Amino acid sequence: MGLDLNLLVPLDALLQERSVTRAALRLGLSQPTVSAALARLRRHFGDELLTRAGNTYELTPLAERLAEHTAQALGSADRVFQTRPDFDPARARREFTLVVTDMHLATFGRTLADLVRDAAPGVRLRFQHNTPHIVRHAKEQLRTVDGMLLPQGLLANVPGIDLYEDRWVCVVSSDTAMPAPPTLEQLAARPWVLPYHEPAMGFSPLHGLHARGIEPQVELAVENFLTMPYLVAGTDRVGVVPERATRLFPADSGTVVVDLPFGLGHLLESLWWHPVHDRDPAHIWLRRTAAEAGQLVAAEAPVQRY
Repeated sequence: MGLDLNLLVPLDALLQERSVTRAALRLGLSQPTVSAALARLRRHFGDELLTRAGNTYELTPLAERLAEHTAQALGSADRVFQTRPDFDPARARREFTLVVTDMHLATFGRTLADLVRDAAPGVRLRFQHNTPHIVRHAKEQLRTVDGMLLPQGLLANVPGIDLYEDRWVCVVSSDTAMPAPPTLEQLAARPWVLPYHEPAMGFSPLHGLHARGIEPQVELAVENFLTMPYLVAGTDRVGVVPERATRLFPADSGTVVVDLPFGLGHLLESLWWHPVHDRDPAHIWLRRTAAEAGQLVAAEAPVQRY
């Protein structure tokens, strides 16, 4: 059975709202029209998609999987129809989606948003949280977004521009910090908190530790940076974060940056995009604005070099 692509819109509304009534209100359609669309979708997929649970509806396992794919498909279609032969930021009405970490959002994202608001008040930025899954499948994910912030070394054969430098540092609870830099043995004896701890991701601080014979006992693996103080303060844990993240920690976070007998390595934060966007005027403007935001972030306070 062939499927009318126009059904993508009611499918997305039904999966998001989990209600025929609310989906109809969202789309500005009658309930019978949306009910008919749901019936056609159920026949196509051979699945109920929405199942009653008391007074509400729940998504079936298939519908849960479809929800992400449907949103990506509509986002891609929207970008297709937003494409224009030229781009006037002062008059543009469109949305850009960028994949970032929580730290990127609070530093680079805030700066970029201010620049975009001033130059293109009709442009909206959507920030999507980075995850190990997105990084592992970055080349495929770049087809569905407008850009991704990742440090150099994680992607290859993908266009990108450098934004600003950072470096990895260790943080410990202020009440367990020692007056002298910790030794390798002391570091190895402590439990560690590592963000985005995926062996296949080439997490650069681990390379520096392994080269010195340290095999960290990874007690916690997290997908963010700014929660680090809440996991380290008052414990014997060692956390690893970019230095710029520590500048965002609360003044009373109960953590301190410790000097190590060796550096954990530098980060060169970069913006990556799919090659299909290389010559698009809107994306060229976005990249120029991102480069300006990167320069402003870099000028705030240069990272310390070892």
